[in-house]
Amino acid sequence: MNKLTKICAASALVFASNHTFAADVTIEIQNLTQGMYFTPIAAVAHTPDASLFEVGEEASTEIQEMAEGGSLAGLTTIATSISADVLAEPTAGPLGPTQSVSGSFMTADGNTVLSVVAMILPSNDGFIGLDNWTIPTEAGTYTVYLNAYDAGTEANDEIVGGGAPGTPGMPAPPFLTLGTGGSGVTAVSTNTNVHIHPGNIGDDDAAGGSSDVTNSIHRWLNPVAKVTVTVN
Repeated sequence: MNKLTKICAASALVFASNHTFAADVTIEIQNLTQGMYFTPIAAVAHTPDASLFEVGEEASTEIQEMAEGGSLAGLTTIATSISADVLAEPTAGPLGPTQSVSGSFMTADGNTVLSVVAMILPSNDGFIGLDNWTIPTEAGTYTVYLNAYDAGTEANDEIVGGGAPGTPGMPAPPFLTLGTGGSGVTAVSTNTNVHIHPGNIGDDDAAGGSSDVTNSIHRWLNPVAKVTVTVN
């Protein structure tokens, strides 16, 4: 069962849980990388029976749209349809290195887990991900570190392109200084399920080489983001 099926099916269920409280939650997301950017971020509080993505399973169309092009439209539409609490696009532009963004919402009864996603730039289909993290019942401040995931929907060729889902190439916003003329790191994706991102390879040739990514700027190691959750 893919993520779209799972998350839509959740809307038809009546949930029984001993953890169904409403919570006043503030969420802060910080970019921990040296030279990567995050597209607008979606933070979603939802029932434990739903899932935005799952590691080791095929990405939904909505995750593909987010991971390849930064679009949250499909994910937020589905989240709204199942009465999830959605904090989407809390910032108008990409979140740069060391920067943070925050927002708050009151979760509805039953929406007891938190998921967070945003595309990583520059990458082919990389994204930050938090999957079904249980929101604590006790007031306090909690910290979670996020890995970078690969949606498995596009080969990591590291070549500048349009960024449309299903189309090879990385989106290249004007604020990113990338190389040109790369021949491509690879043309295949050997793992077509959601998995830990292997990271950009890059090179130091701005007018050729195998990659349009700069190896001294656009490489990373996990974790790539810090999420601070305050339960008031």
